[in-house]
Amino acid sequence: MYSKYMNTSSTAVVGSLSSATEIIGDKWTPELLRYFMNERIVRFCQLQDLVGNINPRTLSARLAKLEQEGIIIKHPTTTEKRCDYVLSEKGKALLPILVSMQEWSAIYG
Repeated sequence: MYSKYMNTSSTAVVGSLSSATEIIGDKWTPELLRYFMNERIVRFCQLQDLVGNINPRTLSARLAKLEQEGIIIKHPTTTEKRCDYVLSEKGKALLPILVSMQEWSAIYG
C-alpha cells in the first residue's frame, strides 16, 4: 500500500502543513488576507466590496475565525457598529506565504 521509498519525515511535513491549512485553507480566506497586504487597516464593508461575491455571513465567519486564530485583531471605532481589522504579528508572518501563492498562481494558474 505504501511506497517502500516513503520515509517517516514526510509524515512530519503533512502534520506541519495541517496547521496552516486549517487557518488559510477555507474558501475566501487567502483572498481576504491578500487585502491586508496592501492596506494596514481594513473594514468589513471594504472587504466585502473588494472581494465581490462573498456572502456577508461568510465574510463575518472568516473574519471571526481569523480573529480567533490570532491572525487579525478587531478594533472597535468611534461608531459603535463599525470595526477596523489589522494584521497581528502572527498574521504578518503569513504574508510571505501569500506572496509565494500569488507568484505560483501567476506562473501556473
